[in-house]
Amino acid sequence: MEYARLFLPTMKETPSDAEVVSHKLMFRAGMIRKVATGIYTYLPLGLRALRKVETIIREEMDGAGAQEILMPMVQPSDLWIESGRWDYYGKELLRLKDRNERGYCLGPTHEEIVTDLVRKEVRSYRDLPLVLYQVQTKFRDEIRPRFGVMRAREFIMKDAYSFDRDDAAALESYEKMYQAYTRIFSRCGLEFKAVEADTGSIGGSASHEFMVLAETGEDLLLSCNRCAYAANMEKAASRLPEADVSETQKEATLEKVHTPGRKHVQEVAEFLKAQPRDLIKTMIFATDKGLVAGLIRGDLEINPLKLKNIFGANFIELAGDEEVRKLTGAEVGFAGPIGLDIPMIADISVAPLRDAICGANETDYHLCHVMTKRDIAAVATGDIRLAKAGERCPRCERGILEEFRGIEVGHIFKLGTKYSDALGAVFLDGNGKEQPCVMGCYGIGVGRTVAAAIEQNHDEHGIIFPVAIAPFQVEILPLQTKKPEVMACARRLYDALRVKGIDVLLDNRDGRPGVKFKDADLIGIPCRVTVGRRFLSDGEVEIKDRKTGEVVEIPEAEAIREIEDRLKALA
Repeated sequence: MEYARLFLPTMKETPSDAEVVSHKLMFRAGMIRKVATGIYTYLPLGLRALRKVETIIREEMDGAGAQEILMPMVQPSDLWIESGRWDYYGKELLRLKDRNERGYCLGPTHEEIVTDLVRKEVRSYRDLPLVLYQVQTKFRDEIRPRFGVMRAREFIMKDAYSFDRDDAAALESYEKMYQAYTRIFSRCGLEFKAVEADTGSIGGSASHEFMVLAETGEDLLLSCNRCAYAANMEKAASRLPEADVSETQKEATLEKVHTPGRKHVQEVAEFLKAQPRDLIKTMIFATDKGLVAGLIRGDLEINPLKLKNIFGANFIELAGDEEVRKLTGAEVGFAGPIGLDIPMIADISVAPLRDAICGANETDYHLCHVMTKRDIAAVATGDIRLAKAGERCPRCERGILEEFRGIEVGHIFKLGTKYSDALGAVFLDGNGKEQPCVMGCYGIGVGRTVAAAIEQNHDEHGIIFPVAIAPFQVEILPLQTKKPEVMACARRLYDALRVKGIDVLLDNRDGRPGVKFKDADLIGIPCRVTVGRRFLSDGEVEIKDRKTGEVVEIPEAEAIREIEDRLKALA
């Protein structure tokens, strides 16, 4: 492509609402332009990067045995009502009606549509396994679109869906997709981690997120420094030190103690000459199933998402002050599990406590000498604790959890029979008996992958694209365009690279060298070839690596081989 003919409006300024590096650089590099909040037009440079990612995705999906289809973006409400998600999905689902007042939505995902397709076409176990995928536009009416294409309302996604005979076969499909995703993001040239994650509104029994590691990532994840364990902070577990779960205090009679104005853990601990770990915090939450409580040791924190999942709730938030007062009869800060008549879960850290302190459900009073097995034995126990960096790995004996920031670019789910049961996607097994298809689903945000690559690969001058997803692999900069011999050399290199199938951009603009160099750094093409004074005097061209800044000067005759070798090394 010739720069002079390319629609590439680079800019010095950035949009006032740009919060992250990728948004700023994609705008300045002429990759995107904003149409409305959370809705963007991709310009040629941005679209070329998208297409590179899509090509890698298609090659790996096809290689894993998936078949490409294309489903509609507009989906009938009937299917969403049938699956039970029409009301549950919430305001992110953009609903509309046609001229006949029939209900529709703009698809944020396609479980309903693909399951409806399969229930109409699949009859026998011989038709399975089946994996279908598409690369298509989605729409989610985000309450706060931000970070450019990182969290847009309209976006391009690759979504795949697997259908299997049983759990064992479904696990094989899941593992194939896991490996395919690993290859996809490796081929994109990204540093990433696959982490255990919550299933959210998609549902299912388990899931993994694929996180591109970047300091600007909005997600926190914990990863073991010795084994393969890694999880999103919302899902992560850890081991408590042995000393923290081996209390051997003597049993004593329960005692109500006056603690005037002491409602926070540290205040109560200091007043009663105890340690925060000796307290049982009773946190009350509001959910769609009513009020619930989580019990946690005083020096630890509850993970609300874990609590929500244990109770099977669709949403969870801290109960309001008035709700707490009405329930406990006390001001906030004095709630306790003894006598509290709502569903409760005690974290596993609470189980060993033999001489603990908790709220008395009476303003300005706490209970001392609480023994878990004696006083709150009826409360179910589970892992509801927020894990932290520095704690021990839950999977291996010696590993310590380290904290990273990441950007979610892919998410895979073990769906089970959630949708096939709801929509009646069944097949006849070898005995002629109907069985529900066991499903999985697998998504990749195409635009998010490009943006995440920029978040991970940039400097103060602009983008540094990995070779595999760069809009162009090589940029040729003739600095004296009015000299025929300079332009002839640039054109020879340009033609030779194109013949070899290398994507190359020829900057044939009649502009100042400084402008050309700045634009080249901004748009982040991996390899830059400069034809200038050195060529006129010695017949040499300059080849520069955008990432390392390394420069070599080499005769024109050797340039093509040098460029090919460099691109292979960068791939």
